[in-house]
Amino acid sequence: MPLNYRPKAFFASVNPTVFTASAIMVVLFVGFGVVAPALTSQVFESIQDFVTEYLGWGYLLLVTVFLAFLIWLGFSRYGSICLGQPDDRPIFGYGAWFAMLFSAGMGIGLVFWSVAEPIMHYQQPPYIDGETTGAAGQAMVYTFFHWGLHAWAVYVVLGLSVAYFSYRHSLPLTIRSIFYPLLGDRIYGPIGHAIDVLAIFGTLFGLATSLGFGAMQLNTGLNLLVGLPVSQWFQVGIIAAITAVAVFSVISGLDRGLKWVSVFNLSLAVAFMLFVLLAGPTLFLVRFLLDSTGSYLQQLINLSLHTDAIGGSQWQKDWTMFYWAWWIAWSPFVGIFIARISRGRTIREFIVGVLGVPTLFVFSWLTIFGGTALYLELFEEGAGIAAAVAEDRSVALYATLEHLPWSTFTSAIATLLIATYFITSSASGTYVVDALVSRGAIHSPRRQRVIWGITEGAVAATLLIVGGERALDSLQTASLTGGLPVAIILAFCCYSLLRALRREYRVEGVEPPWR
Repeated sequence: MPLNYRPKAFFASVNPTVFTASAIMVVLFVGFGVVAPALTSQVFESIQDFVTEYLGWGYLLLVTVFLAFLIWLGFSRYGSICLGQPDDRPIFGYGAWFAMLFSAGMGIGLVFWSVAEPIMHYQQPPYIDGETTGAAGQAMVYTFFHWGLHAWAVYVVLGLSVAYFSYRHSLPLTIRSIFYPLLGDRIYGPIGHAIDVLAIFGTLFGLATSLGFGAMQLNTGLNLLVGLPVSQWFQVGIIAAITAVAVFSVISGLDRGLKWVSVFNLSLAVAFMLFVLLAGPTLFLVRFLLDSTGSYLQQLINLSLHTDAIGGSQWQKDWTMFYWAWWIAWSPFVGIFIARISRGRTIREFIVGVLGVPTLFVFSWLTIFGGTALYLELFEEGAGIAAAVAEDRSVALYATLEHLPWSTFTSAIATLLIATYFITSSASGTYVVDALVSRGAIHSPRRQRVIWGITEGAVAATLLIVGGERALDSLQTASLTGGLPVAIILAFCCYSLLRALRREYRVEGVEPPWR
């Protein structure tokens, strides 16, 4: 089916096998979590413990290989190849493109953890004494490591592969297309269906988990600002409001709805970041950014391959392996969406734009917010940020803003920023699920997109009402363990992409033999 096909009939473009299988999996999983939330949590925690104990080293090695592969590919002769036909040009300018890919990639998580994670590493670092100046410096290095190059490398591997096979060789905008050099037309059969169902599963439940936890954080912010009670029903209302706006954004399309919401929240984020930089310890933050970046680069190889085989620290499992599995589990959602908005870019441009630029922005953001919190803890007696984080991680950012000018106003801006990032994440996820169910078609009936958008919010709301935070923890753990089969898919991405590039480069202007 052509990518620009516009079906008019309701559900005209749906792949019935993928849709049915995905729906059954969603219903069964939610039903199991609702009926027996404690058992669900126990089962998936056991699976997670097994994965981190026996397979965690594989996550560390694989993500490091991804990063090395992309650095090599960016400098290689293949970097100038266009993700599309030779005369294709990018649909979105650099500003809108970066805003959308960043909002989908980690916008909301970054707002949540920008203060909480550095403070937690400062309090309890793995190999040195906590609450010291050395612990503060190393805390930022660990945070850079978890949110920097490795995280974006996971997204780039999948997104670049999907974009290449879809736009360069006119295959569907789905993960199954990556396997065409290996499977041929069998990607249109049961194996291809299974690959897409796995991606839908990870996307839906990853978004449901994120929406649920985000609703809790927004509830906390609104409680601090206007006294809104903290309860599950108010959180359900927050999810409903966010879902409604996200659905409207999806209906409006990428060019109008999601594009402008993404540009707005990135602009707001930059303004917010600059305010904290100027209102906080400016000189300290500039120097701290340079110090932390230098330490990060010096320790990069050691951190990338460190499994703590001798010490057996639980920290490695709780943090690094957790993050790597989480990024991998989320990669179908983020990777496909980034591919969706990247037609016309070159491979080198894609790698630099999705790997390098976001990492620089992330480092700046983490230093400004996390660094401000660390400065207050180190040099301002009685700041109390570490104590607040130990009690409730969701108040970390707000506790830091209390020590800066106009704290009420900036707390309101932070709450608005969280909400807008939720909107873009929900809308981006809807586009991805819709594409996977619709055989990779770019255009589909609006009602179909509305259904998937509402489904995401409904799943999160149901879990909040019935299972509360416990059920969301179970889903998050399920997403982590779901990263294992996705990791295998990602490994094949590198091999399949390299094989196709070599063949195309050898016979320039001729379709690859596997076509």
